[in-house]
Amino acid sequence: MIEKYKHIIWDWNGTILKDVNLCVELINWLAQSRALPEIDINRYREVFTIPVKNYYAALGFNFENESFEKLGKIWMDEYERRKFECNLYEGVTDLLNKIENAGIGQSILSAYSQHTLDELVEHYGLKKYFTHVVGLDNIYAASKMHLGKDLMKRLGNGKGETLLIGDTVHDFEVASEIGADCILLASGHQNKKVLLECGVQVCDSILELL
Repeated sequence: MIEKYKHIIWDWNGTILKDVNLCVELINWLAQSRALPEIDINRYREVFTIPVKNYYAALGFNFENESFEKLGKIWMDEYERRKFECNLYEGVTDLLNKIENAGIGQSILSAYSQHTLDELVEHYGLKKYFTHVVGLDNIYAASKMHLGKDLMKRLGNGKGETLLIGDTVHDFEVASEIGADCILLASGHQNKKVLLECGVQVCDSILELL
């Protein structure tokens, strides 16, 4: 199905980088010190959303006591310290190679901060696959809609020529807004039940795409 596209836009966190377990650990670490209940990975995938501020609120964090900006900075500092503990999803490199060998362009579009995104793409040896690596200019993961619109202008593709692969409802929303088709993966930050409500194809993993 991928062969018909001119360009594939990849999300990063939860799509290429397997960081969900670390994210659950870190939100529980924040919750413990604020007398909030811990969550497991299933609960995390039910409540996670973008903008991330809404997900913090759903878990009971009180922004009157501590601003979201302060909480987000604490979380991200610890994530940055531990980010290299994460691996790539099984099958990612094989699929990137297949797409490249088919002569299809590839880019990354992420709500992750640009500096760290560049660092990680380089660390995992993936830079060679992507013509554009696009992230936010801050750490708060509010939205990447404007980045997606800019990327599509640069690509210059028509309707039906671009596919976005992601793991969240926000990825679907971005794809819809920028005129790209969308496939969602249920192995990332939101569960399959949530993703199926978008009405697009949902795969259990990268291996299913392969």
